[in-house]
Amino acid sequence: GCVHQADTLVVALGQLDRPQWPQIAGRESFAGASFHAARWDHSVDLAGKKVGVIGAAASAVQLIPEVAKVAGHLTVFQRTPNWIGPRRDQAISMEDKALMMTDPPMVMSLAQRQRDMIFDNADTFFWQAFSWTPQGRDAFAALARRHLAAQVADPALRAKLTPAYPVGCTRFLFSDDYYPALCRSNVTLETAPISQITTSGVTTSAMHHDLDVLIHATGFETTGWHWSLDVIGAGGVRLADAWADGAQAWRGVMVAGFPNMTMLYGPNTNLGHNAITWMMERQIDWLLAARAGLAEREARVLDVDAGAQQVWNDRLQADLARTAWADPGCHSWYKTGTGRITQNWSGNCRDYGAVMSDVGWDDLIVR
Repeated sequence: GCVHQADTLVVALGQLDRPQWPQIAGRESFAGASFHAARWDHSVDLAGKKVGVIGAAASAVQLIPEVAKVAGHLTVFQRTPNWIGPRRDQAISMEDKALMMTDPPMVMSLAQRQRDMIFDNADTFFWQAFSWTPQGRDAFAALARRHLAAQVADPALRAKLTPAYPVGCTRFLFSDDYYPALCRSNVTLETAPISQITTSGVTTSAMHHDLDVLIHATGFETTGWHWSLDVIGAGGVRLADAWADGAQAWRGVMVAGFPNMTMLYGPNTNLGHNAITWMMERQIDWLLAARAGLAEREARVLDVDAGAQQVWNDRLQADLARTAWADPGCHSWYKTGTGRITQNWSGNCRDYGAVMSDVGWDDLIVR
């Protein structure tokens, strides 16, 4: 019931904060423990239980290897397999740590160079896997197939785990322990379509699976942009109405007609290859520079020109049309039902950083 007044509204509600529940008949009838992976119920003991996981993408790849270690039996319900590459994670021994600390300045220099190399490799990954570069896509597909072949000996299981869509179309995943988890004797991969959820488990077109616990690793609501905040702009226009045909913004940080509102992780600032936090840091830098420039101009209101926003989005969508995400056979959470990509940035991080280093006063309205 309180009223708070401020000069600037920063909306940092993001893109991945609202769990997506599957539209499966009987979902709420299950009598056992049931929860979404993003709202984990730590009161549920999985030890020795018959556990089912619906979903096999990014969230599932992280949790399934751990659940498999404790469950009596784990059934993974997969609708679509994912392209997965080796994570190549490794432990750092106490000897390595001691050797590093013999010369801390040198170690810090090496660590920074290592971090820069990881960042640059990830940025290069964008052009190789997500743009229309046949050589790059083929190389990543071959990498994923080798990884699958090395970890899954059973040809029938390997066939179930081989994607039939272009690499880069959905999020490319990295894991060293997901495939081995599916090869365990207490794990079953079920690829038959789910027909319904009952009080006792999950029924597919092939059979019924009795379960004690059901975990929904089905991701998040994304393209609807149903924030838990009702934003009303100039003239009483609601942001939800302005985005009714698909969310769009200028540089992902401002929306025409919503003065003094800045977004973090807004439309078209998601990535499939590098650090989201880096993108948000550039947005924060822009916000601070814009507010400082507004003060210098002795102004109070900052808006973006609607025409400039349209030019930005036209160019953005044209660039996105050349990526793997725009492939007609590609279905992902990155785009709406009409095919408009509302989530992802169209290039690499350094390109976005270069754009955001300039406030862009020519596109803005100052009052």
